[in-house]
Amino acid sequence: MTEISELDLQNLRHLIGGFSTTHCKMQAYAQQATDPAVKQFFQKSAQSSMETKQQLMQFLQ
Repeated sequence: MTEISELDLQNLRHLIGGFSTTHCKMQAYAQQATDPAVKQFFQKSAQSSMETKQQLMQFLQ
């Protein structure tokens, strides 16, 4: 595997942090939602954010 530049590493860290924040916010919104469709939307968004974060973290292995 090729080395990741320092700039790419910083960008990855920023993206991972952003998706982590999004995941937490979407979970909180889902917990507060009363409409089942809205709740499901936020739950799916939270799951998608977590999956994307995990995919990005694979670049660090």
